[in-house]
Formats: sequence, structure tokens, C-alpha cells
Amino acid sequence: MLSALTNRRRFSDLSEQEVLALAISSEEDDARIYRSYAQRLRADYAASAAVFDGMAREEDEHRKRLIELHQRRFGETIPLIRREHVAGFYARKPIWLMENLSLDAIRGEAEAMEHQAEAFYLKAAQATSDADTRKLLGDLAAAEAGHKRKADDLVQTHIDGDAAEEEARAAKRQFILTWVQPGLAGLMDGSVSTLAPIFATAFATQDTWTTFLVGTAASVGAGISMGFTEAAHDDGVLSGRGSPWKRGLASGVMTTVGGMGHALPYLIPDFWTATTIAMIVVFVELWAIAWIQNKFMETPFIRAALQVVLGGALVFAAGALIGGG
Repeated sequence: MLSALTNRRRFSDLSEQEVLALAISSEEDDARIYRSYAQRLRADYAASAAVFDGMAREEDEHRKRLIELHQRRFGETIPLIRREHVAGFYARKPIWLMENLSLDAIRGEAEAMEHQAEAFYLKAAQATSDADTRKLLGDLAAAEAGHKRKADDLVQTHIDGDAAEEEARAAKRQFILTWVQPGLAGLMDGSVSTLAPIFATAFATQDTWTTFLVGTAASVGAGISMGFTEAAHDDGVLSGRGSPWKRGLASGVMTTVGGMGHALPYLIPDFWTATTIAMIVVFVELWAIAWIQNKFMETPFIRAALQVVLGGALVFAAGALIGGG
């Protein structure tokens, strides 16, 4: 790796032919990236996929014009030079790191791609004193700026009001499946399942520090378990629920948060003060879960409240009875 870094060429040391070859290879890479975006989005966001198909075709056209220019000025043999061969040249993220990007994130990446290319060529043009090189780099910067305008035109062409609304619904559905649903399941599990061990310990020992340790252990353990279970049981390919690691993270973190909410009050030394606050926290947690179910999962609020609050009350009662007995 060190040798690869030290062997990179400086942009200022490249010849005009090498700069042109670098632009050609960059256009080829960007066209592949846009086609990968289109393929990634085609099933759920057909209109946006059409935009990226159009942007890929634009990159192909720029590449063809650059090749024609190279043939006129330097002949048929194009030097093999790519972004990674040039120190400080803007890089592209590997496609395999982008498989689970949201639609908005992909659009943001595409905009950044065009902006990076334009800014780099403008800066390089300003740094050179050779008139021909300055003109070449300025033309490349103008081409990248043209890409951004063309992308805006493509969005207007392919994404009308109905398509935008449909894609917004699909994006919201994906957000719910990837983040809200596993996070809600984790919050419910953490808030409800830890009630029994925490309050059983509290009433059995009336020792706030011991109760806090048991509550922390139960919360963290449940979070780790829920996180790995969510990530392992569904890879998201067939279900369309998104990245298993994102779902596992959402589930694990929210499970831990749900349990720690009523464990933290037991850092207060006075037992009854800590227990009273913990009960208030439990009440807030359960109603918050019911509200999330109603807002994101469209569960009728009364039904959600009955399910969550009644279930939580039963688990709390079990813990209190076992600890008090």
C-alpha cells in the first residue's frame, strides 16, 4: 500500500495527453457507476433509474468526444492512467459499499460526483500557465457543469408529480422496514421484557445499586441478542427489508435504550424515589411505543395502547409480585 501511494503521479506532472486519458477513464468509471445506480433502483424507483440511465448515456457521449479529441491530437493509443494513479485526484467510493444507500443518498452521491469533477478541473486549470492545457481543463470543467444541468433536465423529464409521489412513498416504506420496524420491535422488547427482572430485583433487595446492575445487564444483554437475531434471521434480499446490519443496529440499540430507561433511575440511592421515577419512565415508554405504532405502522392508537400498556402492566406486575413474594 505504501509503495502504491509513493508511486502516484502529481497532477501537475501529467502531460496534456495524460490529462485527456485520465478524463476518458474517469468518464468511463462514472458511466459504470450511474448504470449501477440505475440497476440498484430499477425495481423500486423506475423513474429515478431512468434518470441515471440518461446520465450514463451522457457520460458515454462525453467519453466519445474526448476520445475523438485524443485521436486528432495524439493518435489512437490512449495511455493507461486512472484516478488511483494520480495523487490528490478525486476518488469514487466502491460500488459494493453503496448497495444499501437510500434514494436520497444516491442522488446526493451523484451530485457530489459531478461537483467534485468540475471543481477539480477548474482548480487544475487555474494552476497551469500553458494556454492549451488551461483550455483543455476548462473544457472538461464546463463539460462536468453541463452534466449537472443535464441531470436536472433528466429529472424534469422522467420524474413527474405522480412518479415523485410514488417514489416518496416507496422511500418511506423502505425507511419503515429498515429502521422503524426493527427499532420499534427492539424498543418494545427492551421496555417490556426487562420490567420483570428489574422490578423483581428492586422489590426483592430494595438495593438501588444492585437493581441498577441487574437492569444494565438485562438491557445490554437483550440488546446484543435482539441485534444479532435481527441481523441473522433475514438478509433482506427476498423480504426487501434492507441491510441486515442496519436493522440489527436499530433493533439492538433501541432494545438497550428501552431497558436502560427504567434502570437508570436506580442510580438514585433512595429506593422509593428511584422506584417512583422508574415507574413514571415505564409509563412514558409504553405510551411512546403506542404513539410510534400509530404514527409509522398505522396501528389504531387505542388498539396499540391496549396491547402495549396492558402487556407492560402484566410484566411489571409479575416482576413486582415475584420480587415482593
